[in-house]
Amino acid sequence: MTSTLRKHLAMAAGVTTLLATGVATAVAQPVGTSPVEQLRQDTEAIRALGISGVQARVIGPDGRHSVATSGTADLNTGRPVSSDGYFRMASTSKTLVATVVLQLEDESRLSLDDTVDHWLPGVVQGNGNDGSRISVRQLLQHTSGIHDDLPGYTTPEEYYQQRDDVYGSEQLVARAMAHAPDFPPGEGWAYSNTGYVLLGMIIQKATGHPAHQEIENRILRPLGLDQTRWMGTAPTLPRPHARAYQLFGPDSRVDVTDQIPVDYENLSWVTTTRDENRFLRALLAGRLLPARQLAKMKQTVPVSAEVQQLWPGGRYGLGLVERPLSCGGTYWSHEGGDGGYITLNGVTDDGRRSAVVSMSEARGDALEHIMEEENAASVLIDHALCAGRGPSASSTP
Repeated sequence: MTSTLRKHLAMAAGVTTLLATGVATAVAQPVGTSPVEQLRQDTEAIRALGISGVQARVIGPDGRHSVATSGTADLNTGRPVSSDGYFRMASTSKTLVATVVLQLEDESRLSLDDTVDHWLPGVVQGNGNDGSRISVRQLLQHTSGIHDDLPGYTTPEEYYQQRDDVYGSEQLVARAMAHAPDFPPGEGWAYSNTGYVLLGMIIQKATGHPAHQEIENRILRPLGLDQTRWMGTAPTLPRPHARAYQLFGPDSRVDVTDQIPVDYENLSWVTTTRDENRFLRALLAGRLLPARQLAKMKQTVPVSAEVQQLWPGGRYGLGLVERPLSCGGTYWSHEGGDGGYITLNGVTDDGRRSAVVSMSEARGDALEHIMEEENAASVLIDHALCAGRGPSASSTP
């Protein structure tokens, strides 16, 4: 949920009438429809909205994979979407960062109650910002009040002008410090990418290594997630990948694939539906965190009214989102959206059933289109996690 989704939220905040229903009203899988066929139908429904390319993968309790794709990976060539295509992970990587922070807490190398000033003295100050009053926990949960001011493009011209710009963490934090806080620490909720920039800086201070290196050593290598890679300032993705498109307005669809992520130090991750599923399953199954730390991660607070429009009934933990299922209970997720790629995911509380859907087009020109895309993907996740124990479309271990 980086620049693309921040723009979505800004638009949503200025609209008084909601146009969409959300996953809370989604119905469970129709009787007589197999999980595989339902996945295919839901993927096609997303494509029918005008999304150029869609890939989805569900992993059941038996470890089998169901895969569906729709649309094209390249509007110029008509190349089909690959079921193993790379995409930008965007804000789903916040869950990686949060996992490392909680591992460090388990090792007594930091505390969630530590202040930002304890680790980064003098970095958060000015215009009412005070790092001595903000805790690591509040950064993780978006309750710090730190205002977000990451660069982002809203027109094709801005994309072409900004796509090769490089920003360091200190520069991004300095932009936020030019604003007063949104609210006093702990007295509200507002999504803050800047808070996770600070967490990356804290990880480096606590370990002596960049956050991406800690993520690789602590999560990716132990789980064998070799399709999840930190790209640094590289503007491209590994092959295969779908081209990514941004809809800016009528007749204004732009290929925005090539660009350097604004927060390249923390958000320059690419992954696949296979790896994203495996990471979320391992996390919720307790393979990455002791029970005490995982329980802390799942302690949630309500999100803001604006974000409720995107996540109906959603609550935010420490780098994890809790959302309701139409069949009862809840699931855990953290979507990501940036550079034309929008990805939703979900995993059941026991980590046994998971789903990821990645779309290679962001229809960000109108609230109606934003909500249609968000809701159609949410319905796919809901159907996949509520599905019965049916056969899988493609059996890959």
